[in-house]
Amino acid sequence: MKTYDDIRRLVEENNVSFIRLQFVDIFGHLKNVAIPVAELDRVLQDGMVFDGSSIEGFVRIEESDMHLRPDPNTFTILPWYKDHVIARMICDVYRPDGTPFEGDPRRILRNAIEEAEAMGYQFYVGPECEFFLFHKDEQGCPTTQTHDQAGYFDLAPTDNGELARIEMVKTLMNMGFKIEAAHHESGPGQHEIDFKYSDALNAADNIVTFKLAVKVIAQQFGLHATFMPKPIGTECGSGMHCNMSLFKDSTNAFFDPSDKNGLSQEAYWFMGGLMKHAKGMCAITNPLVNSYKRLVPGYEAPVYIAWSMANRSPLVRIPSARGVGTRLELRHPDPTCNPYLALAVMLKCGLEGIRNKTTPPVAVDKNIYQMTDADLRNAGIEKLPQNLSVAINALKEDELIKQTLGKHILENFLKAKAFEWADYSGAVHPWEIERYLKMY
Repeated sequence: MKTYDDIRRLVEENNVSFIRLQFVDIFGHLKNVAIPVAELDRVLQDGMVFDGSSIEGFVRIEESDMHLRPDPNTFTILPWYKDHVIARMICDVYRPDGTPFEGDPRRILRNAIEEAEAMGYQFYVGPECEFFLFHKDEQGCPTTQTHDQAGYFDLAPTDNGELARIEMVKTLMNMGFKIEAAHHESGPGQHEIDFKYSDALNAADNIVTFKLAVKVIAQQFGLHATFMPKPIGTECGSGMHCNMSLFKDSTNAFFDPSDKNGLSQEAYWFMGGLMKHAKGMCAITNPLVNSYKRLVPGYEAPVYIAWSMANRSPLVRIPSARGVGTRLELRHPDPTCNPYLALAVMLKCGLEGIRNKTTPPVAVDKNIYQMTDADLRNAGIEKLPQNLSVAINALKEDELIKQTLGKHILENFLKAKAFEWADYSGAVHPWEIERYLKMY
């Protein structure tokens, strides 16, 4: 754990000239204000005042003053600046009276973590963030034209994005990431870089930092990196599978060697909670209209609320590692989610499952995509929401998810997403022109 004195020492040792104070809005968009290092002591002591009314979903204009308080544990040098040494710290948001701001997504995750700690647990998450690298046009705007036709685990020269991906890995390692693997994914121009699991707050911080670093390095190679879930309709989309576990007294609480699957009762109950609330959490874990273009059969993304020890078609998969590596892999989130809110709702759903001893259904070891509708009904297997509107309605009906988000974030999030769906529904799309213009 770093202190403010540690930050002052690191700033001096590294000759830092500017510090970026970062936070996210309720949609997970990274925000930033830069201060010269001469202002550091003032900010560490008093926080940084900013206009909260200018951040969508924060506060009204008549209560606009908000305060940023840097978390010293998030201090890192941003290695892509060449002329100056620039560092960053991620901040928590407070009201002027010193109380935590209820609309701060980082606070929502902290609340869930504190509940887990009160039950004796530490929550660890290992995210798998996928992304595409695309060309830009002559005006510098992103296209959906990729620079390779490689597939899963292919390598150069077929994988033309390898050099950019290597530079991303080097940059992330310079920032303190422990990179476990990096490879080309299934779609042309699609990539994945996996970093080591960590406690939930650090994992969420890492996700927003990862996305920023990937975009910056891609830009240096003249490319556009996108975490859009489904940029190419005929290819696999980009997900953010979340590998999660609970630890208790430094021991993985999900592992039980006496169980036939190597899973503890807490692991089953946690999974039961996730599955019970899968529909309600979808608007948070898959927050865009486009998110649901990924959650369709035939592209390795989950569609059905089921679990399995082996195959990758259900919502929850149990990877083969046991002992300290025992974990549940939740497969439907995508990287456009606000990671603080997404991890918070996952944790709260799992904890409720443990408290209520929610038993998950029987595992499904066959390929669910090949099951008929009758097979699905007989097995009691339900589908995830098939579009954002259905997901919004599921969220409205899920009391646990609503309570986790709190009134402030819930109301502002639902308002924005209802507008997004209405805007999409009222637009005329190229598919409609191609399909109907000549026909009618």
